[in-house]
Amino acid sequence: MDAVLERSPDLGDDLELKDATADHASAKPTREEAEEAVRTLLRWAGENPEREGLLETPKRVTKAYLEFFKGYSQNPHEILSKTFEEVEGYNDMVVVKDIPFESHCEHHMVPIIGKAHVAYMPNGRVVGLSKLARTVDLFAKRLQVQEKMTAQIADAIEQELQAEGVAVVIDAAHHCMTMRGVHKHDTTTVTHSFRGCFNESKFEKRFWRAVQG
Repeated sequence: MDAVLERSPDLGDDLELKDATADHASAKPTREEAEEAVRTLLRWAGENPEREGLLETPKRVTKAYLEFFKGYSQNPHEILSKTFEEVEGYNDMVVVKDIPFESHCEHHMVPIIGKAHVAYMPNGRVVGLSKLARTVDLFAKRLQVQEKMTAQIADAIEQELQAEGVAVVIDAAHHCMTMRGVHKHDTTTVTHSFRGCFNESKFEKRFWRAVQG
């Protein structure tokens, strides 16, 4: 599936971290409550959380969740705000392709594994290349749907860099399709969002040539 996504109306919420999680910050469960929830799920699955092999599982799961979803505590402005003007007159597109990421589906909380290709057309300033990869990771480390994640990455880069154009393409496998439901292995989903000059045919074609090698 190819989806051309429009600018997200929730851009400001994402960049300022005023998303739905902020409304519930004061009600965030304690680590102990989270661990007890894991024990409940183990019992619901038919297991005994008190057996030796599962005694430390609640602690391991909550620790893993801190890593899986660390994007909720990060702000794209902090990543993309430092830019550089000393580019010796460079004024062409910058493309970082094959950025690997791991995310989780917000519908079933199972993995989304894929790659992102990100490009922007500088407007007098450039950003460190690693910052584009970190921006992908920031949004990947949240519960996601791929279409929304594609738009969020494009929104953040477009706003923070004031770029003349942004292109984001994501190609990913969804384990909610491979491990359950329709069980369609080796299936990937492709989404893309083009902004500014990348909506022009000549820039779009150059982007695809760069991504496809």
